[in-house]
Amino acid sequence: MDAGNADIHFLKGALHVHSTCSDGTFTPEELVDYAMEKGLRAFALTDHDTVNGLDRAIRYAEGLRQTQEASPADAPAPQVPEVIPGIELSTEYQGKDIHMVGLFIDYHQPDFAHYLEDFIHSRENRNKKMCALLREHGIDITYEALLAEFPGAVITRAHFARYLLSHGYIQSMKEAFDRYVGDHCPCFVPREKVTPAQAVELILGAGGVPVLAHPILYHMSDERLDNLVAELKSIGLVGIEAIYSTYNTAEERQIRGLASKYDLKISGGSDFHGANKPKIDLGTGWGKLYVPDEVLENLRPGRK
Repeated sequence: MDAGNADIHFLKGALHVHSTCSDGTFTPEELVDYAMEKGLRAFALTDHDTVNGLDRAIRYAEGLRQTQEASPADAPAPQVPEVIPGIELSTEYQGKDIHMVGLFIDYHQPDFAHYLEDFIHSRENRNKKMCALLREHGIDITYEALLAEFPGAVITRAHFARYLLSHGYIQSMKEAFDRYVGDHCPCFVPREKVTPAQAVELILGAGGVPVLAHPILYHMSDERLDNLVAELKSIGLVGIEAIYSTYNTAEERQIRGLASKYDLKISGGSDFHGANKPKIDLGTGWGKLYVPDEVLENLRPGRK
């Protein structure tokens, strides 16, 4: 994948990115390398409900910086991107799946770590139930086989889909969601979820910046979305994702309007997943995404 034009130096940050530690296809280290290739100054690793990739990405980036400092080249070396510690928490609001991104989190904070441990256990139980249902539908799958095929990952429905695809049960990822693991499909098992308000409080407790992710994707009425944003703002919501890969001009304008109404900071990102979302590139989304430097700086903790 290539940036494709000379505007690469305008790309400053990508504040919504996934690795193989959840449902992306780039390892944390590969994301650092690719962000350097893309000329990004920073990116936030925001895997679904896990922080397992953060130490890896941060240490790898620091190692690259130390190598550059120890061996200065004749020509300027590519800038090693800042890795912003983040997470994307799965929540539920009035029957809707709502995602909350946390940026600049202290992911070693004890209460935060304890919550994630409990959440992972509930996800494991759900995934084992889904494996049992898939077996009832003639698919040879176990939870242990999933873990072996995707080592180190927090197993999501995307992993189920990739497993079914690689073992010849389906012809496409979409077919997996349409026939087996999509909402309301016969092998789908819902997960235990916190509310968006609880997620905001959890992120704040870890010293992070809570951001409502891709609100347009929830297909809520204007009134219902306004009510959600008002409720979360009263609890401490800081930002809202107004710059996103799939938004058109009117949708971005709508979310910027909500940000202005409730005095929220703008966030943005491509929601990069690698091959799991092959048309969405890191930092540029479908090709025209632009997250300017001031968006990142305004979101830093302590900025007014």
